[in-house]
Amino acid sequence: MIIKRAVLHILDFNSGMSVFSQNELDCTDDTVSTFLQKHLEKLHKDSAGKSGTFNADSGFAAALTEYGNKGLEFIDFTSQIANVLYENISLSDKLDAIDFVAADYINDDSDYFAILLITNKSAYTHQVITDENGIHNKIMKHYAILPAPSQKIDSYAIINMKTGEIHFSDKKRQIDGNSVYVLPEILLECSSGVSAKEAVKIVRETANEVAEEYGVNSAVAVSKAKSYIVENCEESDTISTQELAENIFSESPIMQEAFEKKIEEKEIPKDLKIEKASAVRAIKSQKIKTDTGIEITVPVEYFEDDRYIEFINNNDGTISIALKNIGKLINR
Repeated sequence: MIIKRAVLHILDFNSGMSVFSQNELDCTDDTVSTFLQKHLEKLHKDSAGKSGTFNADSGFAAALTEYGNKGLEFIDFTSQIANVLYENISLSDKLDAIDFVAADYINDDSDYFAILLITNKSAYTHQVITDENGIHNKIMKHYAILPAPSQKIDSYAIINMKTGEIHFSDKKRQIDGNSVYVLPEILLECSSGVSAKEAVKIVRETANEVAEEYGVNSAVAVSKAKSYIVENCEESDTISTQELAENIFSESPIMQEAFEKKIEEKEIPKDLKIEKASAVRAIKSQKIKTDTGIEITVPVEYFEDDRYIEFINNNDGTISIALKNIGKLINR
């Protein structure tokens, strides 16, 4: 990743005073480059981020194109963005001090423009004071702490400058009695699709619904859905919901049709784009909870291997679970 230019503008809604920078950040500085790169790398992999494209009449898209064609300077462009953000967020019911960072950078040979809304946190630190009485070490509260690279930024937008594809996340704000997402609805003026994380959750819940409706083992159906997603991610970053249905309910065309119909009703695209690392983290295991209060967590690949786990349908309609080939029990 190469950070070409970046700037930080301060939107302090508590004091009512904002400071728009007239100069860019020094991206050759190790502290600046490390902070930005770590956060941007994390956000590119954020499975909770949604996807979108600009509306045909998006003013932001027009300004971004002008900036890309060198018709608008970086500081001027980002100051315009800061003004729109300040004017709208200042009307919301909950006001925080926010640092707005804009970055123009290259990642995997593609040009990106990023908008990061970083809420300042308060934290305690030490202060060394020297006066006529000597050295005093004190504890003080700092009100403008930025998140560490390991922490997540809640509101952001990453825009592919060539394709116009947008990857974003935002939190809902109450403005004039209405629930508003400022980034996609007001600033960017773009569409909003489901995130990969939401899509995986909906697929899992739908597999469970269909299995229960038709009286088959829902735990096995959900595990098949998870296993297929993980295996498919080895070869492709998209998943066909039709192929997914055929894999989960391979012995029942009726259940396949029911699954596809429910997925369509929930407005999930027929080809889901899912990043491999995010999928593996989200569905590497499955938790089962029985009506008797017992909970077990099982790696998804074990569900279709009766050497490790087996579901037994009893004559009285109950289900037994047999855990096999256990060499050692560990209490936790």
